[in-house]
Amino acid sequence: MSLFIGLMSGTSLDGIDAALVQVSSASDGGQVRLLASHAEPMPEALRQRLLTLCQATHVDFAALAAAEDAFCHLQATAVARLLAACGTPVDAIAAIGSHGQTIEHAPWGHAGGPAYTLQLDNPSLLAELTGCRVVADFRRRDLAAGGQAAPLAPAFHQALFRGAGEWRLVLNLGGFANLTLLPPAERDAEITGFDTGPANVLLDAWHARHRGGRFDVDGAWAASGRVDEALLERLLAEPFFHRPPPRSTGREVFHLDWLAHHLTGKEAPADVQATLAELTATSVALGVEMARERLRAPPPKALIPCGGGAHNPHLLARLAHHLPDTPLIASADWGWPADWLEAGAFAWLAWRRLEGLPGNLPAVTGAAGPRILGGVYAP
Repeated sequence: MSLFIGLMSGTSLDGIDAALVQVSSASDGGQVRLLASHAEPMPEALRQRLLTLCQATHVDFAALAAAEDAFCHLQATAVARLLAACGTPVDAIAAIGSHGQTIEHAPWGHAGGPAYTLQLDNPSLLAELTGCRVVADFRRRDLAAGGQAAPLAPAFHQALFRGAGEWRLVLNLGGFANLTLLPPAERDAEITGFDTGPANVLLDAWHARHRGGRFDVDGAWAASGRVDEALLERLLAEPFFHRPPPRSTGREVFHLDWLAHHLTGKEAPADVQATLAELTATSVALGVEMARERLRAPPPKALIPCGGGAHNPHLLARLAHHLPDTPLIASADWGWPADWLEAGAFAWLAWRRLEGLPGNLPAVTGAAGPRILGGVYAP
């Protein structure tokens, strides 16, 4: 048994999730168990600096370095507080798997240029600050092999949730939504997974603009509004929603300026919020239909929501409406709390890197083949 820490900061920029994970040996199947977790809140000043970088057309290198340094120190704080809370010494940790903070993700390139994905991270500094080996830069190896570099979590979803006798669907509702359709374990069928579009990123930004605060608690404001069907139709005309997988997306496509382009200016803010929640639910349903057609799958026996959106009852109700044949079952019922799947995934990917095992699923990302992901940085 080995101990790993996974660090994840998603597109919602609400903080750094740190998960302490125990993984058995490869010969024992690499069984994985969550032992402890810690959420380190993102200071508002750093959050605004990162948001500015995510939306910048030109970047000041000094500002980039300063943001990276502050982010790395916050990661080290998250690690220290996680270990202190569970009484685990740092020398018991085999490695930290650090995702970093995505600043820009352009797997199709930009303006005719090469494909790229940029995660703000400094694994050398993180190793120095924590005294622990670090595995980082997971995405660019898949990109180099012609893949989308995302999503990477479906391989972890397979390890946790694939079982005999039934199809299962895992849905991550972070800033963006991605799904994983898992065939029954006894079937010789490839897993499929891809981004379906925005989950919370537009909901959070619209709520912050009109109501303040970082998110719409329980989806209450969205529930108070009325879905604008004409606006929803305009939003769903976005080509991304109709692009076949493999596919991934980010703030480069979906942001408030993109939304503003589709508004007439006469909409009530609460109605826009309701429509954005419906956009998330509808685009997920479209993605599920696409995944099922791809694998010729029946309605899954379970939809396992995770990420921040798993705590939004209004959004879950809209998903249940659009997917009436698939019951929503909390990931905690499967032994893994909804908030810690992504951090757990990068702990598990760090384990695979040290074992010399591939971390990507080519059927998901479109890479030319399985690849060992991440670089290793000694303390």
